[in-house]
Amino acid sequence: MKKKNIIIILGIASFLFLLSCVYAIKNDKRKNNLKLLEPRPNIIYILADDLGYGDLSCYGQQKFATPNIDKLAKEGMLFTQHYSGSTVCAPSRSVLMTGMHTGHTVVRGNKEVRPEGQFPIPDSTFIVSKMLKKQGYVTGAFGKWGLGFPSSEGDPTNQGFDTFFGYNCQRLGHHYYPEHVWSDKDSIVLTENLHGNKGIYGPELIHKKTLEFIEKNKDTTFFLYVPSIIPHAELAAPEEIMKKYRSQFAGETPYKGYDKGPEYRQGYYESQKEPHTAFAAMIDLLDQQVGEIMNTVEKLGIAQNTIIIFTSDNGPHKEGGADPDFFDSNGLLRGYKRDLYEGGIRVPMIVKWPEKIKTNTTTDQISAFWDVFPTLADITGYTLDKNLDGISFLPTLIGQEEYQKKHEYLYWEFHEKGGRQAVRKGKWKAVKYNVFQNPGASIELYDLSTDISEKINIADQHPEIIKEMLLILESARTPSPVFTFGEDKIN
Repeated sequence: MKKKNIIIILGIASFLFLLSCVYAIKNDKRKNNLKLLEPRPNIIYILADDLGYGDLSCYGQQKFATPNIDKLAKEGMLFTQHYSGSTVCAPSRSVLMTGMHTGHTVVRGNKEVRPEGQFPIPDSTFIVSKMLKKQGYVTGAFGKWGLGFPSSEGDPTNQGFDTFFGYNCQRLGHHYYPEHVWSDKDSIVLTENLHGNKGIYGPELIHKKTLEFIEKNKDTTFFLYVPSIIPHAELAAPEEIMKKYRSQFAGETPYKGYDKGPEYRQGYYESQKEPHTAFAAMIDLLDQQVGEIMNTVEKLGIAQNTIIIFTSDNGPHKEGGADPDFFDSNGLLRGYKRDLYEGGIRVPMIVKWPEKIKTNTTTDQISAFWDVFPTLADITGYTLDKNLDGISFLPTLIGQEEYQKKHEYLYWEFHEKGGRQAVRKGKWKAVKYNVFQNPGASIELYDLSTDISEKINIADQHPEIIKEMLLILESARTPSPVFTFGEDKIN
């Protein structure tokens, strides 16, 4: 071998050695920084129900204010490109719990099980709560479950939660004055709400139990999951809060609902004379409850080691008298609940973690519900032994964006409305509707960097992108024996 070639080879080898050293130093730096995450933090995850991207004043809402949630944003990080797991309740929650998008997660639609509950997560499924139990966390869920009927394998007390209080069934969770709620495996009859009476407002009772859980476990390390039913239809709020908004929304058009009969409080929404007033009052109450959770951890001296995450399960609904256009609930985004346009799946997310997250920051990191599982695993030091669709956004949270991995793409499928699919890849968003009736239906394409409202379909201008999106739509999902795409009978 010529001397010149030997010198070149040695030079390349030296360069690669130095590069590996730099990489190792960077990795060591990240590992050293991650040591600062000890002790393991308490985790509070608050999930609003059908709260739109524009329903918070920190995201642009003008008709009412959300001062406590705004305060959470000022003390933490606000995400501008966070996505829900689905555009309806049960699959969105399944995605959150499993870390897998709707092409892979076990529950892919709102499949009812009568008389009460939904299709259960199988016992063999490893979900966030089970992971945190392995890490020594005390776990509690307070609100709406929707992932397994009472005493089934999907019951929250069989899915890694030490305690549960609230609505097992998301259909019964339509009602704010329930005749019963669940406390672990016991059905608690609320006699004050029987025979059409309205003595106990469900979210207030659940919130009381939520605060009790925090106080009881202040000396432990806990995971608190708070899937609120606010502001999902029906529209109802306590009178003392309604008074605050009544004059602002005078002259309303009443909503006529289902107020008596055999299916009363079994899913159909009740009437509401003042739907705008009720909607504003409901979010006011939700905001108050977030503030009380924040104040409780402060009062107990555990705020410094507590992560609080606030988000929504999907976009705003148009049911029970709700009027998202009046409130501009989806901001600049197109679509609503059950759409796979941005308005149906892009949701607010705020994360507060004192001394770890820089205050009053905003990030455009593209993230989704399936990222929560690996993020919490990363935070608590759990090594995942299986591949998930999600990626940890911990580097973004703690200001180490140079280590933040990016999604190759995001994928959604929806089993109602004729079947719908969507993909986001970088700035590109592809949407395909009426999949069941027409598998070869044309794909819409939008450039979100210039058209966040998805007004201009540019599919015919980018055939190479369409070809790439088609491949993703075909490969991103695996078959499900229960949720066969296009053949499920979903309520």
